[in-house]
Amino acid sequence: MQNDLIIRAARGEKTERSPVWVMRQAGRILPEYRELRASLSGFKELVETPDLAAEVTVQPVDILGVDAAIIFSDILVIPDAMGLPYEMIKGKGPHFPEVVKRKSDIEKLNVINGEELTYVYDAIRETVKRLNGRVPVIGFAGAPFTILCYMIEGQGSKTFSNARKWLHANPKESHMLLEKITTSTINYLKLQIEAGVSLYQVFDSWAGVLSEELYREFCMPYLNRIAQEVNSVPNIVFAKGAHFAMEDLMSSSYNAVGLDWTMDPKFIRAINPSKVLQGNLDPTLLYASDDVVVQKTNEMLRSFAGGGHIANLGHGVYPDTDWRKVKLFIDTIKSSKN
Repeated sequence: MQNDLIIRAARGEKTERSPVWVMRQAGRILPEYRELRASLSGFKELVETPDLAAEVTVQPVDILGVDAAIIFSDILVIPDAMGLPYEMIKGKGPHFPEVVKRKSDIEKLNVINGEELTYVYDAIRETVKRLNGRVPVIGFAGAPFTILCYMIEGQGSKTFSNARKWLHANPKESHMLLEKITTSTINYLKLQIEAGVSLYQVFDSWAGVLSEELYREFCMPYLNRIAQEVNSVPNIVFAKGAHFAMEDLMSSSYNAVGLDWTMDPKFIRAINPSKVLQGNLDPTLLYASDDVVVQKTNEMLRSFAGGGHIANLGHGVYPDTDWRKVKLFIDTIKSSKN
């Protein structure tokens, strides 16, 4: 591997600088991605066509100069493979024509062995081939609770109140569903590693809608199981908005913990100084002037001093962000010295 910075950093090894990648770097902001996307019938065609998924995965390595590629896919391929298909509606996001409403719906779902998602592994293999050792490939999956949210709610939501109601009203069924999602996710991630990913991230995008009590019951056991059973490569957990869960996450088996932009790295690092941290520039700072982007990026780097760090935004880059601002963010990090 010509550039193994992120692998070494995730393992807790000292690196000459913080490696950098950006959530949602594959697509959205890049003109080359938008041109390709416009020629297709829909988002799922891009996800499910390995050559095209590989092409947009490599684009940010070529154009932005990131230290890792993250495979272009979607967290919702898991429920799709389990027997609950989704569609992506332009301007609205994901939509599930059918949702989980009762125990019998859960019983009908498959626990996948992973082979149902061959198109993802083919895309990984093609990406690894195209990169030819320049940078590692990051795999990913949604955290079991975040996947449950979509399977219950049927679409995106600011509060996921239906999913939260389900946890309270149907705790046994909730655990039953989370078990199926978790086993499916473990099988999926293991095959991603076989296909060539060098590390992986688990996205708990909707962690912040829960209380500490609910998070400890319905999230941590399943997150821990993934980290413990899929441990042949370094791993990262990112639980957006979950301030209340930081002590649990910092004591988990994950190599690195991602922070959103509302979290203070110094405070979090004090919980467990040996844990690698990832993050956490506010994505909206990329709308500021170049001078401010450079200033705030350097301030962010200083805030993570004293331990292992992987540079990133505090959440995904927004689609109307000027890609040149993202490159400035990346170049500023690459020119720094820890």
